[in-house]
Amino acid sequence: KIDQNRPLSDQGPFDVVLHKLSGKEWQCVIEDVFGNKMVSLFPNAIQQVHSRQSMLQDVTDLNLSDAYGKVGIPKQLVIKKDPSSIPDEVSKAGLRLPIVAKPLVAKSHELSLAYDEYSLQKLEPPLVLQEFINHGGVLFKVYIVGEAIKVVRRFSLPDVSNCDMSKNAGVYRFPRVSCAAASADEADLDPCVAELPPQPLLERLARELRRRLGLRLFNLDIIREHGACGRYYVIVINYFPGFGKMPEYEHIFTDFLLSLVQSECVDKPV
Repeated sequence: KIDQNRPLSDQGPFDVVLHKLSGKEWQCVIEDVFGNKMVSLFPNAIQQVHSRQSMLQDVTDLNLSDAYGKVGIPKQLVIKKDPSSIPDEVSKAGLRLPIVAKPLVAKSHELSLAYDEYSLQKLEPPLVLQEFINHGGVLFKVYIVGEAIKVVRRFSLPDVSNCDMSKNAGVYRFPRVSCAAASADEADLDPCVAELPPQPLLERLARELRRRLGLRLFNLDIIREHGACGRYYVIVINYFPGFGKMPEYEHIFTDFLLSLVQSECVDKPV
């Protein structure tokens, strides 16, 4: 364990450093001590996924579509101030109700669901607004550890029908939905909802995001649009998430660390 109260140069030696720190000061420490030696990743690579404004940009740029499906992100809008302007901004951007609202900084996992235009003014910027997409109440947590990919099902927010829209109003707040929810792997689900995303699609997506993000330890929250065959949306990217709920994580993580130490490509970030 690294003691942040002591100079990093006085500690070690290190083969691999796993960290969740960002910022210019830590980046300078990493570069001064390690140079091109392998570290978990450079802090500026972490920064992109700490902001929901930039988190999903690489998914958008990738515009992945093949025979196995199409991957995108929900239509979204960044609001940095003035909650009274939100209804007009939502209308201009063409976002449809209900709207999912998330804090702009990804350190908070709380989200809200706004059912009507008037309630949008009750939201507290800075935040990201996303169109809510019906997805059968299930999301897929895709864990990426180096080259390894593992997928688990988690219960999510239930679908919202036209009847629900006519009966509900206001803003509903939710805690860490995908983290707090029970596993859906053993649930009796509609096969169309339970079916995992195609492995070739996930492998291509993971490969491209590893390259674009400069990350090798992260997970994706993915939903499949209910009733739309092969239409997937990435809604969250988390760097270095808790891997305790990932199947076989001890074996996979150990192999990953060993592969880093044994790799000859020591100039590549993790």
